[in-house]
Parts: sequence; structure tokens; C-alpha cells
Amino acid sequence: MKIGLAQIECMVGDSEANCAKITDYIGKAAQQGCDVVVFPEMSDTGYDMSLIKEIASSWAGRPFLSIKKAAARYNLCVICGLSEREDNQIYNSLAVISADGRLLEKYRKVHLFSYGQVQEKQVMTPGSLLTTLNMGGITWGFSICYDLRFPELYRALALMGAEVVVNCSAWPAARATRWEVLTKARALENQSYFIGVNRVGADGELLFCGNSCLIDPYGENVALGSGEKEELIIGEIEKDKIVSCRNGIPVFRDRREDIYGNLGV
Repeated sequence: MKIGLAQIECMVGDSEANCAKITDYIGKAAQQGCDVVVFPEMSDTGYDMSLIKEIASSWAGRPFLSIKKAAARYNLCVICGLSEREDNQIYNSLAVISADGRLLEKYRKVHLFSYGQVQEKQVMTPGSLLTTLNMGGITWGFSICYDLRFPELYRALALMGAEVVVNCSAWPAARATRWEVLTKARALENQSYFIGVNRVGADGELLFCGNSCLIDPYGENVALGSGEKEELIIGEIEKDKIVSCRNGIPVFRDRREDIYGNLGV
């Protein structure tokens, strides 16, 4: 299965421009023969809490509808981080859209980041469910940015059957080293592919570090983006590699649930 990682820069508060860029990259991924293309966190709005509060859209809004249309036009599955409004609540969400333009699944960020200039908890409501989905005979799990720091979330997804885990992110340049370490750790410890798609550019004073990555179950880079430029990074997922890795060292068989099972991990 060929995967496109759309490492893009977003225009803060300009949903129309961002949707046009997303559509453009869906077309580029289709031209490269990708089966799935993945975009960063809040690709529609950029990462400004005050603006998100004003312009976050429902699933009936322009961002979601334009992505659905592009997915169907190019016959390509799209995974994209979006700002979602439902009634009086705003969520930091991820949508999985089929190649015929249907919403297959969505995930709402469970761990909201509130530190320094970024205060998600003042604007957003946290999600309460973990999400997995079978696509192409492979079980996928989903996460967003700050979730990366919580290994229990990824182990829970693995125990739910996840063989590939996606993280749509707006990870800051100030913590680029942590991104590299944590993405590899999440792949290794769960013997799963890890897809991390991160922003480049800046939202005001907040700089992003790119380095979008596709990491295999052994912790090796299959594909890796730069730290600064917009680009479509392409790599492949092999089901056989997941199976051989898990058979080689049977980590899940050897778990001691009698000791720590009550901890939920």
C-alpha cells in the first residue's frame, strides 16, 4: 500500500487557501499512485486558538466538503486533521475519507495541549474515544500531535488490533528531537507502522519542524521529510513486515497482564 505524507504549510485563518492546497496535494498524491494521503493537524485553519474559535466548521462546512469532493475526484483515501464544530463544542479532529468521498471514521484528540502560548483547553473539548478502522486488509489507529507523548494510548490501539498508527501533527521546532524519539518509540514498542505527518512554516511565533515520517515496525525509517519545506513524501506499507516482526519477537504474547493489566495497558 503506497502512502503519501503531505507535509504542508498552512495559512492561519484562511480556510479557502488551505482547502485549495489540500486539494492540490490530493491530486499530487494521486499522480504518484498513492492509495492514501495523510495531512497534518488542523490543516484547514492553522494553529491559532482565537481564530479556530471563530472559524471552525461542522462536517457540513467547506473544509470537509471540499476534501470529500477531492477524494472522490482523485479516487484516493484522505486522512486529514481538521477543526470540527458540533453544536457549541469545538474539537481538534481527524477525518478519514474514502476514495469515493464518504466519511469512514473520525477521531477527536483525547489529550489537549495547554502550555505557554497554546491553550487548547480554553477553546476545545477533548475527545473520549479511541478509533480504529480496517482499510485495505490492515487495521489502522489514529492520534493527533500531543497524543504522541502518551504511550498507553498507542498500546491500547495495538490491543484493539492496530497495525498502522497515524499521527496528524503541528509539532513545534523547539521540540524536534522529541518528535524523532517518540515516533520511533511508538512504532517499536507496538511493532506497528507509524505515520507522522507534521506541519512546516509558522503560525505567528510558533515554528513547526516538519520531519514527517513513515516508520516500520522495526523502528526504521521507510520515508522521511525535511525539516523546513513543503513536500509530498511517499513510502509503502507491507503487511508481511508487520506479521514477521510480531512473530519474530512475540511481545504481545509475553505481556504480563497479571501484573499490570488492571492499569489498562
